[in-house]
Amino acid sequence: MSSQPEIAVQDAEERRLAPGLYVVATPIGNLEDITLRALKVLAGVDRIACEDTRQTQKLLGRYEISRPTVSYHQHNESGRAEELVRELVAGGRIAVVSDAGTPGVSDPGAKLVEAAIAAGVAVYTIPGANAAVSALVASGLQTERFTFHGFLPSRAGERRSELERLKADLLRADGDEARPTQIFYEAPHRILDALRDVEAVLGATVRVAVGRELTKVHEEMLRGTVREVRESLEARDAVRGEMVLLISGELPREAASGRTAVEDVAALIANGVDERDALKQVARERGVGKSELYRDWQAAKHRH
Repeated sequence: MSSQPEIAVQDAEERRLAPGLYVVATPIGNLEDITLRALKVLAGVDRIACEDTRQTQKLLGRYEISRPTVSYHQHNESGRAEELVRELVAGGRIAVVSDAGTPGVSDPGAKLVEAAIAAGVAVYTIPGANAAVSALVASGLQTERFTFHGFLPSRAGERRSELERLKADLLRADGDEARPTQIFYEAPHRILDALRDVEAVLGATVRVAVGRELTKVHEEMLRGTVREVRESLEARDAVRGEMVLLISGELPREAASGRTAVEDVAALIANGVDERDALKQVARERGVGKSELYRDWQAAKHRH
């Protein structure tokens, strides 16, 4: 009797995915930036949890993959995670994807991974495209050490406060080591305001890079001082596309020799200004949020 049917069954079992959660990176723009392993996983899972099912269907359609999908985004993350974990515990095979890039990195996915691990479910990562790393290696800034922050705050005062904290951290860093390149995601309608704040807080000559529409037809990398990049974008009729903002950790001399917002508050108080008035004055002069500055001031007092 031929053993071919038995061999076929064995091969099918070997090809079948192990039960568990698969965190699958997808292209950040160019649909060809998908790995063979990612395609195999997407075709082999029981269903795919998507940030936006319509966006994911474009990718699945391109590669003729037909699998059930379910929405999994920031507004239903907690409830949907419970549902998906129940399936995983029962032996399901589920992939989680974001609209672009790696799930859990400024996109939904982290809560599902955390819940799966807590439930004893195996979690597999399927690596691939990532906008932050793609921009970093093309930026011309140092790549040995870097810090990824996600999105800058959308409100001007909070954004200034965040940059003030970043400046203080960089100034405290060991001078014998290269200070890490700072990486942020930014929306096109906020990139100019963000660059203006970087210029105001870190100095006009701090080196930056802006990656725009990475891997897409109109991909562009702007490099130079923050003033040069800002002026280049300001000269355009419109600024469009997804953005990655990278800032050198090596601050220009005018920033490195300047005081932080917290130090300005301390100097005013030392000169007899009431604490509340000092906080209001520094927040107004630097354009930072009063509540954020107050928190930084309280934290500094506790450290000392």
